Amino acid sequence: MPITSNRLSSIFVLDHPQALDFYCGVLGLEVGTDADLGFMRWLTVMAPGDTKEILLELPGPPAHDPGTAEEVRSLVSKGAGGGWLAFTSDDVDGLHQELVAQGVEVTDPPQTRDYGRDFGIRDPFGNAIRIGQMPLP
Repeated sequence: MPITSNRLSSIFVLDHPQALDFYCGVLGLEVGTDADLGFMRWLTVMAPGDTKEILLELPGPPAHDPGTAEEVRSLVSKGAGGGWLAFTSDDVDGLHQELVAQGVEVTDPPQTRDYGRDFGIRDPFGNAIRIGQMPLP
């Protein structure tokens, strides 16, 4: 059987309320699932109308022991946590202006490239995000 879709991905964040404020309040994503599993909070967000969820995962149990969790937190805060996200927009330049006005850190201004027009930002924790406007095939 072939793989048919990518339904869930994850990115490390260091604080759930701050992550919700950024991903939902600033970027306009929606909460997909918010469940207390006892051993962790399963908190996902998604672009409006999309079915792919992004798990906003805190470093720690059950995936990490305390020492490893601290190392992951340190790497994430340096922008070296290994995670990144890519979103699309129908108006890259307009969205860029909105995000700049909200104080979002821009790492790469809008540019036209072979694959479309995009720009880069960081979330409050150091994770890289690309937002692009891609031509239809």
